Amino acid sequence: MQEIIYYHPQENLMIAENIYRTPIEGLFYLKYRKFTDERGLFAQVLEPSRISQQINPNFAIKQVNLSVSKTKVVRGIHAENWNKLITVLSGHAQLVIADIRQHSTTYKETVYFDFNTDENNEWGEALYIGAKLGNSICALQGPVYYLYGVDQLYQERNQADDQAISLFDPDLNIQWPFTKEEMIISKRDLASITLKELEKKD
Repeated sequence: MQEIIYYHPQENLMIAENIYRTPIEGLFYLKYRKFTDERGLFAQVLEPSRISQQINPNFAIKQVNLSVSKTKVVRGIHAENWNKLITVLSGHAQLVIADIRQHSTTYKETVYFDFNTDENNEWGEALYIGAKLGNSICALQGPVYYLYGVDQLYQERNQADDQAISLFDPDLNIQWPFTKEEMIISKRDLASITLKELEKKD
């Protein structure tokens, strides 16, 4: 197995305070401060105003969703025609974002993120994921609480825009921390197609 190289924010990638570019257009990494005391903690985890001011002036959260995953659950690779702002509230997760937009200059590129919600870490992490980017999450240590706000209502979206790409697509060659046999995967994700199959459909 190849060594997994996780994204780390660098000062030269910062576009605004605690907002960073990534190698994929439309994908941004954000940090937010966690304030802790003897009672617990407080954090502003989803701040759409930061996105509208610095990245996408039309971004406004219309719906907030939460998924909870046990250890070794993998979800993805899913893409929709909406923009989303995500964070991990508990647990330890590997996130992999894949550019599956065929006309993109970074088509088939992937970026890995290691989100660990250690309560001793003063910083939390978030991602702004642009429309049609493929995203996946693997629970390294559950339960993983994955919170995301989207700029469309689920029932009003165009389902024809929904896409699921195989977690084991050879062109993406994603390095998972568990074997396929160990991973807990939905029937939908097990049946998802490869990028080559998608290209033939289009």
